Amino acid sequence: MKILVLNCGSSSIKYQLLNMTNSEHADLLAKGLVERIGIENGELKHKTHNDKKYNFTTDIPDHTKGIDLILEALLSDEHGVIKAAEEITAVGHRVAHGGQYFKESALVTPEVKERIEECIELAPLHNPANLKGIIAMEKLLPEVPQVVVFDTSFHQTMEPKSFLYGLPYEYYEKYKVRRYGFHGTSHKYVAKKACKLVGWNWEEKKVISCHLGNGASVAAIDKGKSIDTSMGFTPVEGLMMGTRAGNLDLGALLFIAEKEDLTIQDTNNMINKRSGLLGVSGLSSDMRDIEDAAANGNERAQLAFDMFVYRVTKHIGSYAAAMGGVDLILFTGGIGENGCVMRQNVCKDLEFLGVDFDFELNKGKRGVDLELTKPGSKTKVVMVTTNEELVIAQDTQRIVNKNE
Repeated sequence: MKILVLNCGSSSIKYQLLNMTNSEHADLLAKGLVERIGIENGELKHKTHNDKKYNFTTDIPDHTKGIDLILEALLSDEHGVIKAAEEITAVGHRVAHGGQYFKESALVTPEVKERIEECIELAPLHNPANLKGIIAMEKLLPEVPQVVVFDTSFHQTMEPKSFLYGLPYEYYEKYKVRRYGFHGTSHKYVAKKACKLVGWNWEEKKVISCHLGNGASVAAIDKGKSIDTSMGFTPVEGLMMGTRAGNLDLGALLFIAEKEDLTIQDTNNMINKRSGLLGVSGLSSDMRDIEDAAANGNERAQLAFDMFVYRVTKHIGSYAAAMGGVDLILFTGGIGENGCVMRQNVCKDLEFLGVDFDFELNKGKRGVDLELTKPGSKTKVVMVTTNEELVIAQDTQRIVNKNE
């Protein structure tokens, strides 16, 4: 089964074409990126499994044109990987927000599209683009089934004591203001993968998953179910991130907004785009730049690094308490998979949880699946690579087969 996976942003489309050889494995046939949709000089960057590359620049007025260019690239005699569009069995879409409606992935129907549209006010930057991708595929390949996979659905097992805010209850009833959590597709995938790596069934273990990248979140997963996660109503809550503030005193936010005469939009830009590693360091939102600058004596870069590490460590400790223990702690994402210094600094303070970290083994390890604790460690630490596109393809295959 060949599945096209789409991740549609407001002005971009990431894509992969995967051939599902079984329910667990897929061969990557091609992947690419469409950029600058609705802007002059749009661009398609396409790469095949055998490293053929193709770049094309043209005006791309909308998502339908962008997906049309993707299909042309996939079907090309020179750099294509399929002979006919009919070889695409199904399309899987990443959708940012499913609200309280979706506890799992779903086959696209008129009702499902309505629900995604209802969630636009919860994710105004992402859900409209996700919906455009679905509608564009309906126009281009109307007979091909489509499946939507939500960032939020994995966290729908959280209980009200975890997902509700200490606000007047009426705002939950009227506007559904609550913690939803994100990165669910990744957290689910890596938790299963990490447990399998050490020979465990994830539905029997307590796992703390650290998805650390420019956007970062931690999830507490007890016997295969998410019971808590650091992101909330929006992805700005929780850890300090590349440009996001993470947790902060709302009184401080109101104080700054009043002193600086900030509008709601100005305030939103500050906590989402000017804060985090960038805001503290004054240098960069990229952890690699932060680590390099800190190593060269930049005090604010060192402070930003230390703050990031401290908050990850604190969340791990609090989630271990929430679950009454932890069996496995995992690191994934761009920083989690590549930040050996970060992992070392987090794990050096986790001996109280039964972590016997192998500092020598951890040195220089990047982008591999590897256990990082010594034999006999009561709590295991694992680094694993994530693959959200594979999860989307797996869910798409499962749901399409179920509905045939």
